[in-house]
Amino acid sequence: MARGLNRVTLIGTLTQDPEMRYTPGGLAVLELNLAGNDTVTDEQGQARELAWYHRVKLLGKSAEFWGDSLKAGTALLVEGRLEYRSWEQDGQKKSSLDIRADRIEVVSLEGKKGSLTITDARGQERLRDGLNQVVLVGNLTRDPELRYTPQGTAVTRFSLAVNERYVSKGQEQEKVHYVEAQAWRELAEFAGELKKGDGAFLIGRLVNDSWTAQDGTRRFTTRVEASRLERLARGTGTNTGGAGSQGAATAAPKGRAGKVNIDEGLEDDFPPEEDLPF
Repeated sequence: MARGLNRVTLIGTLTQDPEMRYTPGGLAVLELNLAGNDTVTDEQGQARELAWYHRVKLLGKSAEFWGDSLKAGTALLVEGRLEYRSWEQDGQKKSSLDIRADRIEVVSLEGKKGSLTITDARGQERLRDGLNQVVLVGNLTRDPELRYTPQGTAVTRFSLAVNERYVSKGQEQEKVHYVEAQAWRELAEFAGELKKGDGAFLIGRLVNDSWTAQDGTRRFTTRVEASRLERLARGTGTNTGGAGSQGAATAAPKGRAGKVNIDEGLEDDFPPEEDLPF
């Protein structure tokens, strides 16, 4: 299994004052609602702005340090990672993909010109020149699903298992985070060539999707919209992160970069991205 890499970087504005709570064990949890706009390039080479809203959790002493000083409208840099959780509810398996902050910093907008924020329909400020980037290394948990929209545009969905190793109570532990991803057009066709178990390097943006399924139920999911994807050669990236035991492993096929925004969707199983204020 490829040695996991799991990094999230966000720059945006707080849409409301942070909320502090404590777990039954006394651990401080600070919830931050962050919003911004990404600037992406479409197929015609035109720059477009795409809105995003994400909830971030900061834990422990860092949460208590920042809890009273942050206010709605403050611009923040967040460095962290994706955290997968699963549980049983009413006999059904549920899961979520959260953002766990390792570090936050206040971003100064002093000296910048023009309109720096956008006011959304709920009166929340969203940073116009935001940053929303996810970088992952993991292994595919299944063969990718390559499909085409009614307009003939390729779209592929796949899932990465990203392993995390850490030490708890003096014992080495391992946890696996499962991350859904999606690629469009040429990048989708490249992704469709990958196989279950392949190691992959992925850069993209984190998006929240909401749609109505054919049975009328409302569904929600968080996934990464890929802008770059590389297949990793087997036998590399194991344990130590250096060359693996198969020193003669052949080079992997070249990866590709692609566009991430699209105006056309598939059926309800492949919804278009929506602007989702909290």
